[in-house]
Amino acid sequence: MRSRAYVLIKACSIVSILITLAIIFGGTAFAERVAVASSLANIRSGPGTKYDVLWQVAKYHPILVLKKSGNWYHFRDFEDDKGWIHKSLVGKIPSVITNKEKCDVRSGPSTKFEILFTIKEGIPFKILKRKGNWIHVQHADGDKGWIHKSLVW
Repeated sequence: MRSRAYVLIKACSIVSILITLAIIFGGTAFAERVAVASSLANIRSGPGTKYDVLWQVAKYHPILVLKKSGNWYHFRDFEDDKGWIHKSLVGKIPSVITNKEKCDVRSGPSTKFEILFTIKEGIPFKILKRKGNWIHVQHADGDKGWIHKSLVW
């Protein structure tokens, strides 16, 4: 039977490791991934409507929440850009965004399937399902298809 001291030392070691990891990764390892739920959302320079609009993003644009301040989320996106968005504009929608210059969207989960359309970098999609290295996606305009996971963030 293990002594109480051994169990206490083991527990303290685990807690120390977790604290160290939290410090090293600065909270981003535990960031919540959400996506824009409205058709268009303003990204602001601070947590409030009095702050400047930096840019706008479309529906299904995925973001990583870094910090919450009241009803506002400070986040980073696939290009490592940072901004603020109101929490009412996002939801827990599984989504991806293209991160390559040219991305083929296909009729099925393989390069053997027909190319339905080709898109550029920065196009967000809702995830419908996954099959191996392929993701069945839907754009906000309703277009659907399969995209390889190496083409998205």
